[in-house]
Amino acid sequence: MGKQRVQRLLQQHGIRARGKRRFRIATTDSRHGLPIAPNLVDRNFTVDTPNQVWVGDITYIPTDEGWLFLAVILDLFSRQVVGWSMRADLRRELVIDALDMAWFRRSPDSKTNPGLIFHSDRGSQYASYEFNAVLKEHGITPSMSRQGNCWDNACSETLFGSLKVERLHGEHFATLRQAQDEALDWLLWYNQTRLHSTLNYVSPMQYEQNWNRSTAVIAS
Repeated sequence: MGKQRVQRLLQQHGIRARGKRRFRIATTDSRHGLPIAPNLVDRNFTVDTPNQVWVGDITYIPTDEGWLFLAVILDLFSRQVVGWSMRADLRRELVIDALDMAWFRRSPDSKTNPGLIFHSDRGSQYASYEFNAVLKEHGITPSMSRQGNCWDNACSETLFGSLKVERLHGEHFATLRQAQDEALDWLLWYNQTRLHSTLNYVSPMQYEQNWNRSTAVIAS
């Protein structure tokens, strides 16, 4: 279907398209003296198996009660959101809680999945000693983007762009709880239902299920 036909049908039925706002990053504070990890991912966003590379990032949602901050962790293999956390502040607990959730849900075996990498920007939350202590406890190697370079963490930026365009743009939230419920509903839908061109047009969960089945067949 061509663009002109879409435009004609929209006008015919009185439908107005909701435009995409420019996505602006405003949650990264890299002006700190904390240690910076090397960029081990180097924009290589394609991996062969689950739990090889996780990427994390933070975004914000406005409400009448103040900002709601959302931290997520994606597994690059399937683009599945394996951990998330929401708080009304940008304290390091926001990203620690998301990492704890990802570890609890995935429980990667260090024997079958050695060398798990966690990639993020240079924000103080990810560079904090407390967050890196959790990484070390689980045997996860930190990796960080270059300074001010959002393309080094493009997958998480794309996720947040989709969330804001597909669900949050044009919405008004009176309370933090309303924003939390809406964000959580979208994350669950994203994992279970949303189709991805990079995954042969299946959802992240379906992609992993297909991979698990094919792996089991090969192993048998």
